[in-house]
Amino acid sequence: MNPFHGVVGHEAIVELLTSELDQPAQSYLFVGPSNVGKGLVARHFAAGIVGGGNADAVDRALRGSHPDLIFVEPEGRSSITVDQSRRVVSESVRSPLESDRKVFLFAEASLLNDEAANALLKTIEEPVAASHFILVAESEDDLPATVASRCRTIVFGRVPDGSITDGLIALGVDPERAEDVSRMSGGRPGLAVALATEPAVAAFRSAWMSVPDRLTGHPGDAYRAVDEVLAATEPLLEAVKRSNAEEIERLYPDGDVPKVVSERHQRAVARSSDALYVTGLELLASYYRDTAAAQFGADVHNTDVPVSSFTKVTPASAVENTQRILEAIEALESAQRPQLALAALFVDLATDA
Repeated sequence: MNPFHGVVGHEAIVELLTSELDQPAQSYLFVGPSNVGKGLVARHFAAGIVGGGNADAVDRALRGSHPDLIFVEPEGRSSITVDQSRRVVSESVRSPLESDRKVFLFAEASLLNDEAANALLKTIEEPVAASHFILVAESEDDLPATVASRCRTIVFGRVPDGSITDGLIALGVDPERAEDVSRMSGGRPGLAVALATEPAVAAFRSAWMSVPDRLTGHPGDAYRAVDEVLAATEPLLEAVKRSNAEEIERLYPDGDVPKVVSERHQRAVARSSDALYVTGLELLASYYRDTAAAQFGADVHNTDVPVSSFTKVTPASAVENTQRILEAIEALESAQRPQLALAALFVDLATDA
């Protein structure tokens, strides 16, 4: 029984974790950018630990119905509280119900408040042998150093396009579409899987790649470009929502969906929305990278863009625009509204158009 079936990318990490299924560490911390699949890998790893090679047990764990896999979810959308941590501490000293081991999975460990993290510290330092902890966050800095240092850290990065393409093909996606989606996903396999059968992917990419040609220096044109890229994003976000809905229907066919699962999916949609905007900005940055490369005779990444399009700004301006785009990504990640961040960016880019 391969508990990692269906995981796209991260081959080296999957191989490492597979080798540790029989003797896992007491505490793990999975870190990496949003939407790269660390949460999915954590879930499959946890299912493998409690399943012990039994296909039915692994399947129940993946569906969230195994008593020895405990998902620690935020209460509401704000944080994991100290009371929740204390309940985990109490539960961790009890024997597993079915398996030889039990796993506590914190899929959003960055939402542990300081009190809650500190309440876990003693248990993570000196856990009961049968209890294991898997914490998932974007960075070690999201947790107190005292907690992070007690965990075995597994670092996830962006997945190469080729690995995502191969993974999508293995899932039955048409090879040409798999290549298109992998290029657009920005190394995020979770996003790629959600969009693998979505025909609007091409329109999304086209909308972002055509932005430089539509910036005339008039602010009105910049704002119209914002409206167009936001409109091109909506079908992809709907595809993510459909993918989540299909997963819920598969896992809970009777319609009795736990509240914590619904809230988890709502947060996942919000993260996917942010990831789509960042993906669009990365596409735009790749255009300006190609602008500088083409004018210096180097290879370009976006071979479908007419070469004449890469002569609209100087290489120096292209580098400056790339920096502006990176700053816009930071603004989005700091929770600025997408419309405002993109409008400000497109007005700035228009000064060199």
